[in-house]
Amino acid sequence: MSEQRVRIEVADHVAVVTLSRPEKHNALDGAMFEGIAAAAAEVAETPGVRAVVLHGEGKSFCSGLDIASLMSGPISLDDILERDGARRANLAQRVATGWIDAPVPVIAAVHGNCFGGGLQIALGADIRIAAPDARLSVMEVKWGLVPDMGITSTLPRLVPIDVAKELTFTGRIVSGEEAAGLGLVTRVAGDPLAAARELAAEIARRSPDAVRAAKRLYDTAWHLPVEEGLVLETDLQRTLIGTPNQMAAVTAGMTKQPGEFTDPEPARA
Repeated sequence: MSEQRVRIEVADHVAVVTLSRPEKHNALDGAMFEGIAAAAAEVAETPGVRAVVLHGEGKSFCSGLDIASLMSGPISLDDILERDGARRANLAQRVATGWIDAPVPVIAAVHGNCFGGGLQIALGADIRIAAPDARLSVMEVKWGLVPDMGITSTLPRLVPIDVAKELTFTGRIVSGEEAAGLGLVTRVAGDPLAAARELAAEIARRSPDAVRAAKRLYDTAWHLPVEEGLVLETDLQRTLIGTPNQMAAVTAGMTKQPGEFTDPEPARA
């Protein structure tokens, strides 16, 4: 990863992705943007990965943009916002949308500060587990900016528009407990990283074909017309019925033994 800003460790079908700039509360400089985007692409292509845990090293998940570095560093704000016609998202957006695009579930473990771009990265995960005293904020208004890291694809699925507007217009900080009540996070836990690891391990014991299809189903159909969603349900189910992994899941369910699954070929960027 760029300047070792991000670490990836894979064991027992779970990839643990660690943001590693603890002395800066994992603030986003150019190297961190590059490292996170590369990590999302790497885990999507890693054979055998069935779930991802995303967390920050040190006191915080991610405190948002490192404005000073982006103003003076080798990678500027203009660089991360530059659009590439070959991609649907710029670099700033890919650090969040890359987790949406990952074919497997991504669980963010949120502690400490989770501000601005850091929150938008967490919103790109499928599930967010936060410490009760975590601090979360859509903070861009503090810097005279709008949130622009994929939030239009993530926040509307979680909260009503009036809640989204209040949080964005004010930039106010909410606790993990309040965030759970608002729907920004899935649930709270005293040790969010341990809880995320436990959940990832549980997911990794399921048929990887079924889990991937379920993520695709919800991500694609959540706001589709009813008829299109029903068609997708049927199409995906037909790809699963009678396959070796589906039969292995049936056997596991009947014998109450761990399933013996074959992992699909990794996705390619």
